[in-house]
Amino acid sequence: MQHFYDGQIRRYITQMVRLMSNFSYKDGKGELTQVPVMYGDITRQVGHILRDNSENKIPSAPRIGVYITGLELDRDRLADASFVGKVHLRERDYDSVNNEYLNTQGKNVTVERLMPTPYKLTVNADVWSTNTEQKLQIMEQILMLFNPSLEIQTTDNYIDWTSLSVVDLDAVNFSSRSMPTGTESEIDVGSLTFSAPIYISPPVKVKKLGVITNIIMSIFNEDTGNVDLGATMPELKRYNDEFAEGVFQQDKDGTITRKDSAGLSVTAYNDYDVLVLGNTAQLIHKGIVGNTNWNGFFEALPGTFRSGLSQIQLTRADVNQSVNGTVAVNPTDESTLTINWDEDTIPSDMVITGSTGDRNKIDYIIDPLNFNPTTIKSVNGIRVLLLGPIGSATNTDGADAWKNNDGTDFVADENDIIEWTGTAWTILFDSSTQSDIKFTTNLNTGIQYKWTGSEWVKSIEGEYRNGAWRIQF
Repeated sequence: MQHFYDGQIRRYITQMVRLMSNFSYKDGKGELTQVPVMYGDITRQVGHILRDNSENKIPSAPRIGVYITGLELDRDRLADASFVGKVHLRERDYDSVNNEYLNTQGKNVTVERLMPTPYKLTVNADVWSTNTEQKLQIMEQILMLFNPSLEIQTTDNYIDWTSLSVVDLDAVNFSSRSMPTGTESEIDVGSLTFSAPIYISPPVKVKKLGVITNIIMSIFNEDTGNVDLGATMPELKRYNDEFAEGVFQQDKDGTITRKDSAGLSVTAYNDYDVLVLGNTAQLIHKGIVGNTNWNGFFEALPGTFRSGLSQIQLTRADVNQSVNGTVAVNPTDESTLTINWDEDTIPSDMVITGSTGDRNKIDYIIDPLNFNPTTIKSVNGIRVLLLGPIGSATNTDGADAWKNNDGTDFVADENDIIEWTGTAWTILFDSSTQSDIKFTTNLNTGIQYKWTGSEWVKSIEGEYRNGAWRIQF
């Protein structure tokens, strides 16, 4: 093992010394004097130094001495020793000539942090005093801080997961003197015992990140057991702005083949799919949703991601243009992308003519078996999308709640859009006769739905295969 020394225990001692610093006492003249702090216990050699190697001089007091009394392995806090925490960092570029940081990106590195080893550090703080009044003043200032502990920070490096710790006051020995008091020492010593759970960390691994600019892929032939490197092997082609939709692959002979989004076979964006739900998006890799970090994904692509400015663009076979929205990574969940949709790119809702005029939106989506329509009959022109049928042509007496004001039965099918005219229900959208793709928005939730010809589905939400989406930096 190569030699390394980071001064970790020394930093904890330094923090303990700082913890005991800046206390003061008021002497008989009413003047405040700061109590000095040193590292080391009271030994005979230290005492001689403080007395200037003379038995005729009293050691300088008051004073606080800090020293370690114990350092032992904390087995209760042991964790998986093989765990490695990875952090991707982007440095600002540095101008070595002018000695200043620039507003451009510098090095990209990955820091691999190895699991640290937990220890329990025990430290004593001896308070030296020449009289009881001195001791009471100093002790009172120290003791009131611990209720029951204080937090210390050994470094301001934000990737150091061991920088924070706490200091607990375990015991107080008020005086070192015994009764009767002898003449051997004029200094009274009060001892405070502290403990702190600390970590000793091994060196981290720093790796330089590279940017993938080209991918070469070979296909294994199971029949012959050889690697096919023939002219028919497709090369990857990036999303092309010249085409509104679909995925494209370019063969070695230059031929561009167009493929629909339903039958994708070309790898794009590292073979990631994306799942869009409402105003969020998550990456899909190897069939697993949300196991990929968006920030790490962006770092592997050329270009600069800017939160709130970069766009996600979705291509669909039923829409002539891409559906776009500005994106930002969720700070509490980096696997989730928050989307602010561009309303101008959302598919247009169909216009339906009713008793109250032309409208392109509905008011509610309801299940007629679990909904009381009398609650909405007070509003003329209210429009409802049905999740189930109402009545039947063969039923001579339907549900009373769905009858018209003249007592006649109302019959409608599942997926129909109906309207209350004030006196009767009427069908505005007959699902049995509609085969073209249509869009409408639920005013109650703000969600847009698409009529596929057989059912209503959410228009934008769903899984987008690789090549049917991209990030515009």
